[in-house]
Amino acid sequence: MEISLENIGRRFNRDWIFRGINYTFRAGKSYAILGRNGSGKSTLLQLIAGSLSPSEGKIEVRFKEKLYDADDVYQLISLAAPYLELIEEFTLAEMIDFHFKFKSYQNGLNKASLIDLLELGPSKNKALKYFSSGMKQRTKLALAICSETPIVLLDEPASNLDSQAITWYQDLIKEYTVNRTVIICSNQENEYYFCENHLQLSDFK
Repeated sequence: MEISLENIGRRFNRDWIFRGINYTFRAGKSYAILGRNGSGKSTLLQLIAGSLSPSEGKIEVRFKEKLYDADDVYQLISLAAPYLELIEEFTLAEMIDFHFKFKSYQNGLNKASLIDLLELGPSKNKALKYFSSGMKQRTKLALAICSETPIVLLDEPASNLDSQAITWYQDLIKEYTVNRTVIICSNQENEYYFCENHLQLSDFK
């Protein structure tokens, strides 16, 4: 698996958010995309995910010697981000069932074990609209990290998590991202401390 960024730039109106990014994300490695708020971290993550197009340059995603079009990259990724909404009318159990119609579980997991992992058994039949912001964030993270995909994209994963839940997130990463490519957008070290590689967006202004 390889994600290659070649002279990537993205602008908003006449202003460039970033330009000239040449970088390669490789299989089984962990990466942190760093920068102050407004530096374009989330924008770059959406480019990698195929939900935005670059203003210049190109992105190539290869997996098992196949080159994937931007429209097909979703098959390889799972994503958790503050701007992605859960279906709030669904219960937790219904949300899990819906999500895993499109993704496969990590080996050894099923709906019951995922609910146990979330530590939300008493709330499994509660509508998500009644969940706290922290419970919703844990649900987003578990759905992404526990899906069987070679690429995991996380944007500000500790948003709305208290200290106990941050430890839960860190344990989840250790357990379920072995040999996967993990890319995290963050400016909080406790979200990306384990990442081997750092991409600093201030270098591409």
